Amino acid sequence: MNRARLIFHLDMNSFFASVEIAHDPTLKGKPVAIAGNPEERRGIIVTSSYEARAKGVKTTMPIWQAKKLCPNLLILRPNGDRYRAASKSLFDILFTYTPLVQQVSIDEGYLDLTSYLKELHPVQLARNIQERILKELKLPCSIGIAPNKFLAKMASDMKKPNGITILRKRDIEKKLWTLEIEEMHGIGKRTVEKWRKHDIKTIGDLAKADKELLLRKFGDRGLQLKERANGHDYRPVNPHAYSEYKSIGHSTTLRSDTKNMPIITSTLDDLARRVHQRLRNKEIFARGVQVTIRYHNWKMVTRSHKLVNPIQSPEDLTREANMLFEKAWNGEAVRLLGISTYDLLERKYAYKQLDLFSYREEIKREEIDKTMNQLRERFGEDIVRKGWKKQEE
Repeated sequence: MNRARLIFHLDMNSFFASVEIAHDPTLKGKPVAIAGNPEERRGIIVTSSYEARAKGVKTTMPIWQAKKLCPNLLILRPNGDRYRAASKSLFDILFTYTPLVQQVSIDEGYLDLTSYLKELHPVQLARNIQERILKELKLPCSIGIAPNKFLAKMASDMKKPNGITILRKRDIEKKLWTLEIEEMHGIGKRTVEKWRKHDIKTIGDLAKADKELLLRKFGDRGLQLKERANGHDYRPVNPHAYSEYKSIGHSTTLRSDTKNMPIITSTLDDLARRVHQRLRNKEIFARGVQVTIRYHNWKMVTRSHKLVNPIQSPEDLTREANMLFEKAWNGEAVRLLGISTYDLLERKYAYKQLDLFSYREEIKREEIDKTMNQLRERFGEDIVRKGWKKQEE
């Protein structure tokens, strides 16, 4: 892999708010926020313009708090169709430069522009792309330029809005290693304290960390992140990656055909937990749930439900699955059960129209999920199970 590569990471700036401003130019220069349930002061901020951020407005902040910091804040409801249309137009533009475009979310992606290396200076190429997106879509973006995906992603975060940043391998000691560990792409917020506990406080600390310690405390992922911190990342730009996970689900064949509701309920509960684990690992939420039932005579039925708010927790998945099963079940013996989720989206776009009380409950529930998952990872899947008495027919 000695061949030089030219990788861009393009990240739209305050995308939802910027799309609304492009749609209504009178909003330009004003503090704008997108929020679920703006009629109620207990709604939650989804994203905000840089003018609002300058006043301290942040994502997930309750509206009442945002209004206190910025009394003239303009709050708009999310418009998913408008954002998806803008995203499609954005990626249509990017594909005119190279077929090697990997969309990673609604508003960011990687481009392999190695073929341009001898034709145009990377900064000039980035400026051309940036100016074209601004002219055609009226949307600002930042671009990171590097020899691989990790460094390009880190570079795009270094200068916002409208930034263009080059991060070469020879620059990582000065530009990358000095950053706090929580600023590294791939380090989850939940694990920051664990890294710090082992005296890994900066990206430089991780780059120089002992391999045996990393393997023991963080597994193979720790070694992978050490490689990234040292500027090594050989992943290709994969144009098909974004559509790989159209649905996530689990199914199981029961030990015997059954009409026993406690067995059916506990099986659905177990399936919901497994689906939750996969969603959580990928930091994905679902806006649709489907239940599959195969009867003793091999007849199969499915029922699905599209949700207003995206979900991920095992409790939410179990509730939806039980509701769908009750609607679909004809009372005959069941041979197989399955739960699948669809219409998936990343955590940062999984906004919910929560009031303050349910928002606090969400935080509490996430902490409980975190503890239970840590116990399962350490002692095995069956160490923590919801209480149910095993029933035999």
